[in-house]
Amino acid sequence: MPDQKKTRRQMLEDFVAKKPDDAFSRYGLAMECMNGGDPRAADVHFRALLERHADYIPAYLMYGQFLARESRSDEAKQILSNGIAAAAQKGDDHARSEMESFLAELA
Repeated sequence: MPDQKKTRRQMLEDFVAKKPDDAFSRYGLAMECMNGGDPRAADVHFRALLERHADYIPAYLMYGQFLARESRSDEAKQILSNGIAAAAQKGDDHARSEMESFLAELA
């Protein structure tokens, strides 16, 4: 019986199951769910990521964009505001300015 090749999402789900606190794997899984058309799962994974890793700056912009696409602009604005503060605290001016620009577009 041939090996069944796992999808990228299945591999990421396996990584997250083994290491739930690995930020990079959780981010990858959230992105895979978002790009694969599973908004509920994407939402769950972005939330879990930011709850465990509030300093994982790239997640704020992507989660904010995701929420905006899902017509959840109030939530998107809150996530982006949190991300701007986190990026400023970390000294990540590039990410901060990207989120500020996107937030201005939503206003």
